[in-house]
Amino acid sequence: MSWVDGGDNLNKVSVSPSKMDRIKQLSNNDNVIAALAIDQRGSLKSMLATADLTKEVDQTIVEFKKLVSKELTNFSSSILLDPEYGLAAANVRAETSGLLLAYEKTGYDATKQGRLPDLLDDWSVHRLKNKGADAVKFLLYYDPDETESINIMKHVFMERIGAECKALDMPFFLEIVTYDANNSDIKGADYAKVKPYKVINAMKEFSKAEYFVDVLKVEVPVNMNYVEGFNSADQEVVYTTAEAMAFFKEQSESTHIPFIFLSAGVSMNLFKETLKFAKRAGSTFNGVLCGRATWKDSASIFSQDGEDQTKEWLQSKGRDNIESLNDILKETATSWTDYYIVE
Repeated sequence: MSWVDGGDNLNKVSVSPSKMDRIKQLSNNDNVIAALAIDQRGSLKSMLATADLTKEVDQTIVEFKKLVSKELTNFSSSILLDPEYGLAAANVRAETSGLLLAYEKTGYDATKQGRLPDLLDDWSVHRLKNKGADAVKFLLYYDPDETESINIMKHVFMERIGAECKALDMPFFLEIVTYDANNSDIKGADYAKVKPYKVINAMKEFSKAEYFVDVLKVEVPVNMNYVEGFNSADQEVVYTTAEAMAFFKEQSESTHIPFIFLSAGVSMNLFKETLKFAKRAGSTFNGVLCGRATWKDSASIFSQDGEDQTKEWLQSKGRDNIESLNDILKETATSWTDYYIVE
């Protein structure tokens, strides 16, 4: 990946034909990424904790991911899975569905400062590619205001992954989840006030050419629960409608590479309303990688009622979640091809 500067292609990103084809495989016919995410590991163990205890918990996770993949990938452009529990699910996905594979270890070591990243011990971009991945995804926790030494470590780490992906001509999807090193309450009003700065500045940093990122997977720049008109009666307004819209617009203008939204565990209804809001604000986002908002309720059904009831839910409510989201994307998302030129 390199920047192209000049003429009609000012600020477009140069990509190889092979990489372009891989990203197209992850996208729908409108060149919008309408992807399903089920690469959760630690959190999914908790969600499935009441499942059939006669089975190993690892096998329970594998079976649940297989079921979600088999039932829902007919309606999504691609699926994000992990190589630890998700390869069997990758093998039963719809033929039309692309595949992203996660490269990071789940979670972070809470006993150490900085939420430092780490790679899966037994995997490389080469091995993920050989397992059929169309792209590699890495999740990075990032606070632009962390100590310089910690953020330099993270920058170097991303440079290494980006270089590895570039060498193998594999699309690099970087997922950024922001936080505040001095405030653990990310759902509170105080964090809501600084969230736009955190999200936008993280995007600016990792849009730089030295990271070789092809697609950013990011949070929306505000906590919608504190936006005027979206807040509940017992929650203060942190952002007026105009302020929130301005942050969405600023976010969109902060990068020259495609970016897609993660659902961050919010309800499907709120996520869809957020995408409409982003469109009204002038955001040119390029799709979604939607996880728990799509399938979360089926985890408890799988734990309590088993596979047949889960399949019934996925074929009805799960499908409806994805198809209704696809309808919203037709109205709101823009093609990622606007950012690229093939060379």
